[in-house]
Amino acid sequence: MTDSAHLVKKLPNDIGGVEAGPIVMAEHALLPWEKRCHALADVLDFKKIINTEEKRRGVEALGATVIGNLSYYERWIVAFGNILFQKGILTPEELARKMDEVEARHAGAGGA
Repeated sequence: MTDSAHLVKKLPNDIGGVEAGPIVMAEHALLPWEKRCHALADVLDFKKIINTEEKRRGVEALGATVIGNLSYYERWIVAFGNILFQKGILTPEELARKMDEVEARHAGAGGA
């Protein structure tokens, strides 16, 4: 298979057969923001805004480099944003404003 054929047939998150070292099989508690991200995914699906397949496609669309540099839930958040932008439900400016509001609220509450 040529390199370009391989790229077309293999999606960025298809890492089967790629050398990656041992898999650490350990339970870990989700951070609060990760729990909220998962809840957001459930709400977006329940409200029929973003379904599981759209989320998967959104993560795959990030490309191998981004996928490789983001954590599991970071990938979800970026994919959600991109999908909401594409659907015209949210604009980057609206998201930036809301992020500024949350940051100011967090700083006012003594957060770091």
